[in-house]
Amino acid sequence: MSATAATLEAPASLEAYDAPYHIGAVTLRVRDLAKLTAYYRDAIGLQLLSATDRSAELGVAGRVLVRLEAGAAQPSSAAGLFHLAILLPSRRDLADWLKHAAETGIRLEGASDHLVSEALYLSDPEGNGIEIYRDRRRLEWPRRADGGIAMATERLDLDRLLAEAGSEPYAGMPAGTGMGHIHLRVGDTTAAEAFYRDLIGFELMVRYPGASFLASGGYHHHIAGNIWGSRGAGPRQPGEAGLDRFELVARDEADFAAMRERILAGGGTETGGVPTIADPWGNRLALVR
Repeated sequence: MSATAATLEAPASLEAYDAPYHIGAVTLRVRDLAKLTAYYRDAIGLQLLSATDRSAELGVAGRVLVRLEAGAAQPSSAAGLFHLAILLPSRRDLADWLKHAAETGIRLEGASDHLVSEALYLSDPEGNGIEIYRDRRRLEWPRRADGGIAMATERLDLDRLLAEAGSEPYAGMPAGTGMGHIHLRVGDTTAAEAFYRDLIGFELMVRYPGASFLASGGYHHHIAGNIWGSRGAGPRQPGEAGLDRFELVARDEADFAAMRERILAGGGTETGGVPTIADPWGNRLALVR
C-alpha cells in the first residue's frame, strides 16, 4: 500500500468526534443482563469495564460505549432505538470484525455503502439494532449540487471487504473505537427536526423519505430519526426495554454551557451537574463533558 493510500485509509481521529458535540455512551434497559453482557463482549468485541448484579459497562480502552441496566418491565413500544452505531477507526478494522462475525456465526441483517461510510447491521439478542461502521475521510464525502453531503444506500461488497482482513485471531475492537451516532425511531420527522435542530441546535444534514439526519460540526450525522416502522408513535412508557438514554458529549466548557442553556430552556432538568432532556417520544439524552 502506498503512503497516500495508507493516509486515506486510516484517519488520525474519528470524523464523528471532530465536532462541538458527539455521541457518548448509550444505555440500554435489558431483560437478561448476563446474556446481553456476554453478547456485547464476545460477539461485538467490547471490553467489560465494570459490572454489578444490576448493570454492566462495556467499551474500548476505558471509554464506555454501551451501558446495560437490568429491569426492563415491558417490551419496547414503536418509538425508541433503531440502532446504536459503533464507529471503527479504519476499513481494516471493519474487515477484521467482519471476519470475526463470519468465523463465529454472527448473523448480519444488512451491509451498505453509504458513500460517506461503510456499514454492517445486526441486532442483539433482545432486538436492539447495532450498526458497526467506518467513515471515509471528509475530503472523500460526495457533495450534492447545493453543497450538502450526498448519502445513499448501496450494496457493500462483503467479499472485497473480507479480503482486507488480517490473519491474526480477533482481539476485540481496537483502541480509537467510539460511538459514532445514534438512530432513533420517532413518530414524526418534522417534530424530530423541531426538537433536534430547533431546540438542541444540530444542523439538518440530509433528508431521506421518512428519515432525517442531523449533526454537529459538519459530520454526516450524529442523530437520525425515522418513521419507517413508527409513524404516529406516541411517547414511550417508563420501564420499557431498549433505549434508556444516550450521552451527548460536549467538546469543551463553552460548548457544555451553551448546550446546557438550550436543554434547560427547553424544559430539561439537571441532576448532579448533568442536564437531561427527553424528545417528544421519551428518548432521553444527557449532556456530559
